[in-house]
Amino acid sequence: MHEQAFRFGGARHLVGVVGLPAVIEHGVGVILLNAGMVYRVGPFRLHVELARRLNGLGYPTLRFDQSTIGDSGASGQRLSRPEQVVADVRDAMELLKQQSGCTRFVLFGLCSGAQNAHSTAYVDSRVAGAFFLDGYGHRTFGQRVRHYLPRLLSLSVWRQRFTRQRIPVALRPVEPAFVVEPLPPKVVRAQLADMLQRGLKLDFIYSGGVARYFNHIRQFRECFGRLADHPCISVSYFKEADHTYVLSSDRQRLLDHVAQWMGHHFPITRPGS
Repeated sequence: MHEQAFRFGGARHLVGVVGLPAVIEHGVGVILLNAGMVYRVGPFRLHVELARRLNGLGYPTLRFDQSTIGDSGASGQRLSRPEQVVADVRDAMELLKQQSGCTRFVLFGLCSGAQNAHSTAYVDSRVAGAFFLDGYGHRTFGQRVRHYLPRLLSLSVWRQRFTRQRIPVALRPVEPAFVVEPLPPKVVRAQLADMLQRGLKLDFIYSGGVARYFNHIRQFRECFGRLADHPCISVSYFKEADHTYVLSSDRQRLLDHVAQWMGHHFPITRPGS
């Protein structure tokens, strides 16, 4: 395995690290997108661990900072943020192609990174697959029942609510908001259907850290209907994991999942095999 840092992009404003396996035998590379404002190492070095795991399996990788995040600057172009995201990922694909010869790419995105992976996968034919972690989803009737019914029947929840009401608002802890700002459900479904028609392989992974908008694996069907049956879609729900995979055991489970999924959909072809 070999890693090298690059400055790239039209204005040389982007910074990323390319990881190459000892022998490059595959035409698919993996690009890891920023999780929110976390720079390219990922939450708790998730992207570093994942990139090196994939390199060891034979897949070239690139983990990079998008414009104005981490070590990357502004492009100087007058683009909207969504347009700049797609432009950045396209620059990343060009760099990984130059360094590894890859012509097809799998995108990996957590939270807003999943949203950005979705946007790029929808418009760029070089994207062959994507991992969407805590990405698009919307609250459904089933989600609300699963969320509120146990709380209505729990005495401890009612005690906590009563105690909380007695605490001044200014002193209450601020709860983190990890929810990705959604596109309208009809738009998401239509865009996913288009990706699937083009042959993309899509893996949706939801964590227990986003239970406020996704709290059971069957909710994917509640959100997206018959798309849940498509052979190119897989869905997992890691209920015990939090949104940023803070525990090493949860990160290891995620890495194992990604490695198995890549091996199934984009297997490495060894000489003579």
